[in-house]
Amino acid sequence: MSVVKTSFGKTKDGKEATLYTVTNKNGMKVSFTDFGANIVSICVPDKDGKIEDIALGYDSVTGYEDNGCGYGSFIGRHANRIGGAAFTINGQTYELEKNDNAVNNLHSGSVSYNKYFYDVEICEDADCTSIEFTRLSEDGEQGFPGNLDISVMYTLTDDNDLAIEYFAVSDADTVINLTNHSYFNLAGQASGSILDQKVWIKSHQITPTDDLLIPTGEVMDVTGTPMDFRTEKTVGQDINADFAPLKLAGGYDHNYILDLDIEEDEMDLVASLYDEKSGRFMEVFTDMPGMQLYSGNFINEADPIKGKGGVSYKKRDGICFETQFFPNSCNIPSFADLGSNSIFKKGEPFDFCTVYSFSVK
Repeated sequence: MSVVKTSFGKTKDGKEATLYTVTNKNGMKVSFTDFGANIVSICVPDKDGKIEDIALGYDSVTGYEDNGCGYGSFIGRHANRIGGAAFTINGQTYELEKNDNAVNNLHSGSVSYNKYFYDVEICEDADCTSIEFTRLSEDGEQGFPGNLDISVMYTLTDDNDLAIEYFAVSDADTVINLTNHSYFNLAGQASGSILDQKVWIKSHQITPTDDLLIPTGEVMDVTGTPMDFRTEKTVGQDINADFAPLKLAGGYDHNYILDLDIEEDEMDLVASLYDEKSGRFMEVFTDMPGMQLYSGNFINEADPIKGKGGVSYKKRDGICFETQFFPNSCNIPSFADLGSNSIFKKGEPFDFCTVYSFSVK
């Protein structure tokens, strides 16, 4: 297994970004950058051994400085939405940037964790290589309380597994909800729509939302609805159904309450994605209680910065499987009963893992 470091270009303020590319014995390659701890590319073989990049993104750091869609992004301090862009801890209310419909907070604001530089450490073993990105998110950054020590470790194995291990701890009570926002297209990042690719999700409930996509605090059984992926089906099968949650979000953009069946320190298989033409198959394992399925409804082909290889990505050219605590958990106490409590006490570690496992069939 090898690691290659190359220049990824300079940011607007002249700081050099570095690209780290890890290759395993099967020819699978994954690239990361110290700017934002972002995943830049995931190159995996198809059923004939042809290797393609299946992650949407950009060719240099310039694209990631804006990255309105969040391609490959490490998201924090709080992924997804916080209603009213505010929360209260220990009687004190904290106000956040209202960057979502000028009312709510999305992904912690316009400067999420995907816009900072990170320290990097490389660990190489016989059958895997890890790239660990670390930094200190200072008290008050993005409006959140507490100095938060952050680590996100990406590990590529010779079994074609890409593991993401999140660890964070604060010196004050705070909110933490970390995720990765990679867009997958198993036919290749330049291949167009993902509507024919098949999804399976181990979940019988979602958290329905109001008109601004903030959870109401209720749960909804997906049985008999277009939201049910317990039997594998194509993304496009029901995406245009006359069903209120789909019409409201413009497609799939919903938090699934995962039907986890795990003991402590274990992960469960919770989702899969399959491209029949290429044979590429991706499984998602996690110990997080929720997962946002997002079908790329707001990808804008008019983005002035082209994607990798000059591609103009279009609506639904990629799909995200964002493991997480439920959106707005910090303001909905009842979600804690479902395993989703994003308020962490001083010194209490945020310690979770997600694995994207690639194969063919």
